[in-house]
Amino acid sequence: MALLHIENLHTYYGAVQALKGIDLEVEDGEIVTLIGANGAGKTTTLRTISGLIRPREGQIVLDGQEITQLPAHRIVEAGISHAPEGRQIFSTLTVTENLNMGAYSLGGDTEAIDENRRRVFSLFPRLKERENQLGGTLSGGEQQMLTIGRALMARPRIMMLDEPSLGLAPMLVRAIFDTVREINARGVTVLLVEQNARAALKVADRGYVLETGRVVLSGPADELLQDERVRKAYLGEQ
Repeated sequence: MALLHIENLHTYYGAVQALKGIDLEVEDGEIVTLIGANGAGKTTTLRTISGLIRPREGQIVLDGQEITQLPAHRIVEAGISHAPEGRQIFSTLTVTENLNMGAYSLGGDTEAIDENRRRVFSLFPRLKERENQLGGTLSGGEQQMLTIGRALMARPRIMMLDEPSLGLAPMLVRAIFDTVREINARGVTVLLVEQNARAALKVADRGYVLETGRVVLSGPADELLQDERVRKAYLGEQ
C-alpha cells in the first residue's frame, strides 16, 4: 500500500462542494505534485489531509492507519506536516521561536528540538544568520524558508507544500525548488501544490491534474509535461 492513500474524498465549504471524489496516492520517497487552475481544489485537498477541514465522505490512510477523523495535531504526530499557502508565520516571534512552534508535537524533548533546528539551519543557513530576528522583518524568500523550516521541525514522513514559490523572484523560485529536491533527498516524501506547473512537474516524480474538485489526469511527471492538454491549459503553449 502507498504511504498516503486517499479514496473518494468529498469536502464542502458550507453548501459548496469543493472536492468531488478525489483519489490519489503518494508512495514513500516520492515527490508528487497537484496542478490545476485557481479554485480547482488543490489547497482544499491539502487542508483536508492535514485535518483543517473535515471531509463529508472518503478515506485518508497514512501507512495503513486511517487518519480521516483525527484532529490536526494528531495528524502532525502521525507524520504529516503542512507548509501553508501565504506563509502564515508568526511575525512577532523570532525565527527560532517560529521554528520551535513547529516542534510542539515533540513535547519538551529539548534535545530532539535542538537537533531538528540544527537540521533546518543546515538546509537554510540564512535562517541561522537571522535566528534572533523577528519573523515579520524577514524578506519574502526568508519567510518562505521559515515556513518550510517550521514544518520540518516535526520530522515529518510527508511534507505538504502549498504554493512555495508564490510571490518570489525567479532566482528565489529556483532556490525553493532546489530545496524541495534536497528535502526529498534527506528522506522526506513531498506532496506539492504549485501554480508554476512547469517547475512543479520538473521536480516531481508524478502528478495529478485537478479541475473543479476532480482528478482529470494523472501520471508520471515527464509524461504530463508532454501531454498536449497539460501544455495548452497549464504551460501556456498553443
